[in-house]
Amino acid sequence: MRITRTVAGRSRRTAVLATTGLTAAALLLTGCGDSGSDSDEADADGNITLTLADFGQFGYKEAKLFEKYHELHPNITVKANTAAEEPVYYTKFLQQLNTGSGLADVQGIEVGRAKELVDTKADAFADLSKVIDTSQWVNWKALQATTDDGKVIGAGTDIGPMSICYRRDLFEQAGLPTDREEVAAKLAGGWEDYLKLGEEYKKKAPEGTFFMDSASAMYNGVVSSGSEQYYAKSGDPIYKESAGVKEGWRLASQAVDKKLTQGLAQFQDPWKAALRQGTMATVACPAWMAAQIATYSGDKYKGKWDIARTPGETAANWGGSFLSVPAKGKHVKEAGELVKWLTAPEQQAAVFKAAGLFPSNKGAYELPDVKTAKLEYFNNAPIGEIYAEEAQVIPAAVLGPKDGVIKDTFSKQINNMEQRGTKPDAAWDAAIKDIDKVVG
Repeated sequence: MRITRTVAGRSRRTAVLATTGLTAAALLLTGCGDSGSDSDEADADGNITLTLADFGQFGYKEAKLFEKYHELHPNITVKANTAAEEPVYYTKFLQQLNTGSGLADVQGIEVGRAKELVDTKADAFADLSKVIDTSQWVNWKALQATTDDGKVIGAGTDIGPMSICYRRDLFEQAGLPTDREEVAAKLAGGWEDYLKLGEEYKKKAPEGTFFMDSASAMYNGVVSSGSEQYYAKSGDPIYKESAGVKEGWRLASQAVDKKLTQGLAQFQDPWKAALRQGTMATVACPAWMAAQIATYSGDKYKGKWDIARTPGETAANWGGSFLSVPAKGKHVKEAGELVKWLTAPEQQAAVFKAAGLFPSNKGAYELPDVKTAKLEYFNNAPIGEIYAEEAQVIPAAVLGPKDGVIKDTFSKQINNMEQRGTKPDAAWDAAIKDIDKVVG
């Protein structure tokens, strides 16, 4: 989802991206009360209210799923409390877990927090392995919320399989192929080929345009394709020697040195303005990113964007979330059934259609709203096909308790290389110093 693919320094997604036969439209997020509160007890007639605390956009309101659940279960009303910023939400969530008070019946979890909660707070959650069939999910997604002894603390919601979003019109002006299959063929060798394509683009680039928005976005794409990223299977942090991190850093440094990037921190106002002005030719594009591009680029660039498969043969994922049930909730059984229903194929497909959040439940991939989904805004790109193929071959990544913070810190220093002219070695040293303080 949603924008908080890394945890700190980003707001959640603020756009709806409709799929088959529909168009993209903006949906500004606002905070909707606290991030969690105690549920009401059942009234004399057995009616209860289930609270669901989340952050940004999970797509349930857009897909009108709470109303549908009430129709199916007239005695249950679902009340969602949405926090606009995930870091604020998570801080409060930890406090509530520690005290056992103020928790909602269902709580959202960002993937960058999953490992920390699995390792340190698993006892605070109901075991969803007794409620859901984890084999329905892409295997790497289910593993992210599973303890070593098999307890499942979260049911997967969305995921972020990678692609490359690109401007067909700018590619044509620069003498590059515009067909998505031809573009994918140019990137078949991996992210090195992405930079080579950038150098080709630069030779005839339309004035005032740049090949990519941000080297840090490419960096995240590179790192996200590996099974060991910031932590080893042993649980030890390896961000200093990780092959994926070093490769991502090397390529990001080259992109900056070759002046292929506009140097914009993603999701900030200058980045949004650049989309409106049409100055970026490509964006490293997890599934949820298309909504951002369509919203901020606006009608002027409808049909001029397209989507090609991610560079190389190695699939990558950037982001995703879960729904959990706190063990001390007042309606644990009913909350578990709600989570099971919300994350079932039909509901995940409905969320995808309404909000562009790609399902983690494999059963959704065979439903029409996913399987045949195309994006009119992106030249009718067959996103259901592109992202489903990617999702099922993504390697199971080792998660660590500080994944989100580490990723954000490296990204920040890459932005410093772009915006402040910081030399790669100095930026690397600064990133390691800051990460060491957090990881210990």
